[in-house]
Formats: sequence, C-alpha cells, structure tokens
Amino acid sequence: MIRADDLAKRFAAAAPKGSFKLKRERREVVAVERVSFAAADGAITGLLGPNGAGKTTTLRMIAGLIEPDDGRIEVDGIDVRRDAQAALARMGVLADARGLYPRLTARENVVYHAMLHGMARDAAHARVDVLAESLDMKPLLERRCEGFSQGERVKTALARALVHDPANIILDEPTNGLDVLSTRALREVLRHLASPAGGAKCIVLSSHIMQEVERLCDEVVIVAHGRTVAHGTVRALCERSGESDFEEAFVKLAFGEEKAA
Repeated sequence: MIRADDLAKRFAAAAPKGSFKLKRERREVVAVERVSFAAADGAITGLLGPNGAGKTTTLRMIAGLIEPDDGRIEVDGIDVRRDAQAALARMGVLADARGLYPRLTARENVVYHAMLHGMARDAAHARVDVLAESLDMKPLLERRCEGFSQGERVKTALARALVHDPANIILDEPTNGLDVLSTRALREVLRHLASPAGGAKCIVLSSHIMQEVERLCDEVVIVAHGRTVAHGTVRALCERSGESDFEEAFVKLAFGEEKAA
C-alpha cells in the first residue's frame, strides 16, 4: 500500500520578467501544504481536485521525483525519503510528461525501461508482447514514437510503467488527451489490475474530472489549496456533503458552502 502523511512542498516563485529584485525578496509558492491519505492494495484511489490543487506535486513526491519539505511517504512499508530506489522498484509511474524517446520504437522504449529494472532482454520482450495484447497496442510496437498521437503515447507510457509488474501504480491524469474509446479501454485495464485476477495492485491516480473518478475509483481523496479536505467512497462523500450529485458534493467539500451556492 501507499501512505502519505502531512506532505508539504514549497517552491520559489520566479521573479517577474524585467524585475531586479534580490533573491532574498522572492516569494514562495505553497504547492502542497498538508496532504495525507492511505491507498490500499486491490483498490483504485483517486486524488480529485481543481488545477493547481497540488495533485501532481503530491504524486511526484510519492514517486521520488521531488523531495518533500515535510511529511512522510511509505510504499509497502519503505520510506521513500530514506530508500527511494527500493521504493521505486515497487512502483510503476505514468507521469504527466510522457518522456518517450522519439527515435525508438514503442517496443524499444518499453524494453529499455524493463532492462533498467533489471529484467533480462528475452523476459522483457515477452512481457511487452503480453502488455501489447492487453493494452491493444500491437500495431504500435515496431513504430517509432515520433509522430505518435496522444493516445498512442499514453498506451506506450503505460506499458513502460507496467513492464516490471509493479505492486503499486501511480498515474497522473492518465486520460488526458484520450478519446472516448481509449478512455474506456484504459478504465478496463485499471479495473483488471486492481482485481485479484490482475494482481490486486495498489493504484493511485490524479484527475480533475468528476465523472472519471466517480466511475473508476474505490476511494476518493479531495485535494484543494494543497490540503486534503475530505476522503472516502463516492457514496460516503455525497452523504457527508448532503448532496446526491457527486459534482455538487465535490464543490461543497472542496470550496465550502458559499462557493457551492
């Protein structure tokens, strides 16, 4: 499982263009102030919040890409700050920046990533063939990634994240730019991975799309202004807010009664 306790992260705000202010006068931007949640195995946990709420920064801290200023992150009991390499070995990460090598084919991109995780070349190729079947990307395998559509890039990046069969999967806005059919297919893949037949993975994804989270996630963590403001199942969050519609419940919980009105 993945556990985050009181995560915090601040960044130095860039000085306005043409400004000659001294560095010591620069402001800090609070990206994450206090985010806490626990994501269980065999479940899909969604971080739901508006743009700028701190979702991406939170996932990047969990993935060991940036270090938190405060707080604690554990992946299967491993402290990410103390042993990032061991934690990363147990995670598959689909970041917002897809980071594919355009001159390599889809297969070469995924196999290269597998070998970085210590897989033998033959085992990596075999695993790619299995993933290509489940992700419906066989026609892409021998094509260079240069010129791929957004959906093709996402499929390749997802295969890369899953190639070493990680116990924990981190997905940042995974359906960004996907059409309806590709989004539906991705949902089915994630549901399978979270099921006992798919290995009961721990899946954490971020989104600002209410319908996507409502249909897919077992547990929802609402993040606003860098803080966890509510968490629970969709039904529990609706009951807590006194709303039958999940969108209305989200607005009330994230922004308060005045904004909802």
